[in-house]
Amino acid sequence: MTTLVFGHKSPDTDSTGSPIAWAWYLNEVAGTAAAPALLGEPNTEAAWMLQRWDLPKPKIIDDVEAGQPCVVVDTNNPAELPAGINAADVRAIIDHHKLVGGLETSGPIDITIRPLACTATIMADLMGQSLSAAPDAIKGAMLTCILSDTLEFRSPTTTDHDRALAERLAGDLGIDIPAYAAEMFAAKSDVSAFSEAELLRMDSKEYAVEGTKFRVSVLETTSPEAVLSRKAALMEAMPAVAAEDGVEQVLLFVVDILSEEATLLVPNDLTRTVAEKSFDASVSGDMVVLPGVMSRKKQIIPALKL
Repeated sequence: MTTLVFGHKSPDTDSTGSPIAWAWYLNEVAGTAAAPALLGEPNTEAAWMLQRWDLPKPKIIDDVEAGQPCVVVDTNNPAELPAGINAADVRAIIDHHKLVGGLETSGPIDITIRPLACTATIMADLMGQSLSAAPDAIKGAMLTCILSDTLEFRSPTTTDHDRALAERLAGDLGIDIPAYAAEMFAAKSDVSAFSEAELLRMDSKEYAVEGTKFRVSVLETTSPEAVLSRKAALMEAMPAVAAEDGVEQVLLFVVDILSEEATLLVPNDLTRTVAEKSFDASVSGDMVVLPGVMSRKKQIIPALKL
């Protein structure tokens, strides 16, 4: 049976490109029949990556059947995976997030979780010399993943290892990183075709703070005004999205890639409390700017308090 390789729901660039890269490795190097899959439509930057490197969009799946062989990448959180994941045959996990717990497997598996900025960087280490034989499209996808997750090395999650690999891949491909990243971020910043509810869910993760569940949404952009101009409509859509998703509140952080800061929308007292206690911020209106905050994984999620 073909092994499915997939990342988390609301797939971003890393959860789109890394399944493609690892499926290539399993097929061409490890001799295991594999196919990448997605747990939703890729975001605009990920869709741009597929087009830029002429990569077919992986099949979108809603769930996995019992016994389905699979490799989970870019997450280890059951809440971000198909409902049937614990009945599937999970063969491996490759990730760079904190260990959440809750996944069950039928036997011992390979688990690789490393404190790097990007899943693709970990995969490159696991591939070893095999990476040199990868097609340009695979190298291009991996480069895009790294530049996306590090925000072109601006994110505090960036390590020297991530940067060195990105520079190596860019050199192999003859790509100028600043120019390429500018194209990526322009694609990521074009959110005009999405509804407010889609924007709130586009790059989001569920997280509980002292028993209160939040949907923590991050929109990374070089044009924050394109999102903030829709502030009223976004805040109006938050209660319905929260109710449908079974959370108390949506926290939307608009990350300005170039200015290296985040703006948190503050529609109510609950969000105001989160902003003031988590980030030592003084909130006087319906949004607050958080200088230097760019990473949900390293700066937002660990800081959340009530």
